[in-house]
Amino acid sequence: MSWWVLHVDMDQFIAAVEIRRRPELRGLPVVVGGSGDPTRSRQVVATASYEAREYGVHSGMPVRAAYKKCPDAVFLPSDPAAYEAASTEVMDTLRSFPVVVEVWGWDECFVGAETEDPETLAAELRAAVESRTGLTCSVGIGDNKTRAKLATGFAKHERSHAEPFEGAGPTAGIYRLTAANWRAVMDHRPVRDLWGIGPRMERNLNELAISTVAELAAADLDMLKKRFGPKMGAWYAALGRGLGDTQVTDVPRVPVSRSHEETFPADLVERTDVERELRRIAVEVTEEVVADGRTIQRVWVKLRFTTFYTPIKSRKLPAPTQDPEVIATTALALLEKFDLKRPIRLLGVRVEFVPESAI
Repeated sequence: MSWWVLHVDMDQFIAAVEIRRRPELRGLPVVVGGSGDPTRSRQVVATASYEAREYGVHSGMPVRAAYKKCPDAVFLPSDPAAYEAASTEVMDTLRSFPVVVEVWGWDECFVGAETEDPETLAAELRAAVESRTGLTCSVGIGDNKTRAKLATGFAKHERSHAEPFEGAGPTAGIYRLTAANWRAVMDHRPVRDLWGIGPRMERNLNELAISTVAELAAADLDMLKKRFGPKMGAWYAALGRGLGDTQVTDVPRVPVSRSHEETFPADLVERTDVERELRRIAVEVTEEVVADGRTIQRVWVKLRFTTFYTPIKSRKLPAPTQDPEVIATTALALLEKFDLKRPIRLLGVRVEFVPESAI
């Protein structure tokens, strides 16, 4: 029996949960986010059904912009409690199999299993999830987490395109990516297709004349370490070869920080208003942390101006604390580092916990 890592990714999860409880919406463009009122400003799309995506609607865009692209869409308010409950249904279904389930969010997890036929297992997982929850998922199969995660994207492609995808298996919605087909599938692809490389890192790599996965895999390790540091340079080199973690654990991940962010209905212009709201947010997040029994060692303050410029400043505390007043005072001290000449649309405070192992 061989050890396999599977990545299970729910299809249009939030929209699918809404459609499950409102079957009459099936086949219609559905957009979920904020209050569900597309005329209200400063709300963001949480997810869009596949039908809405055909109009260019995607998660993270302003709800108003989604309305302009697809005014006939059904706009619904976000309901986190419903998504949490549906996620629990899915994860419990997966746990009913002889596998290890490592939850990464409402709509995705890694599954570790010993099997000689991972495609059959993947098909059984998909069928059980759909049968028991009415929701669908795609499954990526890999010999590590990196390849399994990338394989899921190809599995979704298989389900939505008539043309066969290179290296595809016989079952749409399932895809295997391992060392055996890594180079054939990935070498020619841009580095941005790799898990963990965003637009900024893509630009950094392009400056080093690295634009494809093959070029990253062949890049000089010392050059990468010099540019990105010993740890990250080695990580990017490994990423280009598709290397990654093979361990799957069902031990819940312990949070290392907590944050509160708030986008205001009207821009904050006066400094006194900024200070008042920042203090309130700092106290609120600290009280939540203390209620969970955690202690704080570092504070971040995040501002977003009306230009969407979003600077972040941080400070390590002289000593760990659970005192909301200390966190609020530190946040206000960090505010002094910002140039407040422009109106502010968002404020955020993030606090980093003292590791439980250090207590």
